[in-house]
Amino acid sequence: MDDFKAGAHLCVLGAGSWGATLASHLHHAGSNVRLWCHDQGELESLLKSGHPPGVPELKLPAMERATSNLAEALEGVEAAVLVVPSQVIKALCDRMRNEGIAPPTIIIASKGIDLATLRPLSDVVTESLPGTTVAVVSGPCIAREVARGIPTSVVAACSDEELGARIQRWFASPTFRVYRQDDVLGVEYGGALKNVIAIAAGVGDGLGFGANSKSALLTRGLAEMQRFAVAMGANERTIAGLAGLGDLCVTCFSDHSRNRRFGEALGRGGTASDALKAIGETVEGVETSKAVVSLAEKHGLEVPVAEAVCNIISGVWSPTEAVGRLMGRSLKDEFWSG
Repeated sequence: MDDFKAGAHLCVLGAGSWGATLASHLHHAGSNVRLWCHDQGELESLLKSGHPPGVPELKLPAMERATSNLAEALEGVEAAVLVVPSQVIKALCDRMRNEGIAPPTIIIASKGIDLATLRPLSDVVTESLPGTTVAVVSGPCIAREVARGIPTSVVAACSDEELGARIQRWFASPTFRVYRQDDVLGVEYGGALKNVIAIAAGVGDGLGFGANSKSALLTRGLAEMQRFAVAMGANERTIAGLAGLGDLCVTCFSDHSRNRRFGEALGRGGTASDALKAIGETVEGVETSKAVVSLAEKHGLEVPVAEAVCNIISGVWSPTEAVGRLMGRSLKDEFWSG
């Protein structure tokens, strides 16, 4: 395929709200972009409306190609940006390997932990595609705000400094400032773990709690994120940066956050299945909370917020009971214990 012009040659894999928004952003930032959607019917609906569900502000540009053919989407690209649900990433990477169509670089923009293996997504990609370099882009980036051109900052993490700098340039724009670093694991865990805390924040909103409650939850939630991520091998300061604290704040406060909205529905007495059906898109924190609790048990870590979220989702605890259990935990030193 020879339809590329000057500029980076990229493919965005996943045409949901964030995938379509990123594809549009990368196009306007100067790259040649192909957008892949796994379902032809969904792709036709997207192209007809000009925007994905939940992002009416987005007007998809005339990109080089939008397709449901994976091989066609990946032909000749420098990198593919993964924006599919975290639990299907392994199957997608296995498919790329088996069909011999893997790109030289995979940039993960999905946020989660693989539930089947309890491994970070970068490990899943590397295992399936051992010849591919893996990077991660994450931070406070609600799709509807990015689509409107509201300024934000994110971080690109890559072990290859030169490639990291290129990715930084690909994503950067006057309204999308990109920092870079090499702690891929930390950036991944920050993006995944904040979704669990956001569900808890939403539960508080559903219960009618105020700013005191949410501020306290975010602070202790950040401590839980740091404790967990460091135990998994991440750098503590990464969790205090854009991929951790930055993303945590926006996900817990934004009315557009799916994880927060899901938690709010639970706090109002709804069931997890009804809340997921109403949102109509993947709520990554649901599966991530299960993975976090399983890993915490394996490594002897305290993750009381994640545990509460899991028990609320499964119906073992009511939201009110979960709050009582969290508030009734034994008194501790703020920094020396969980």
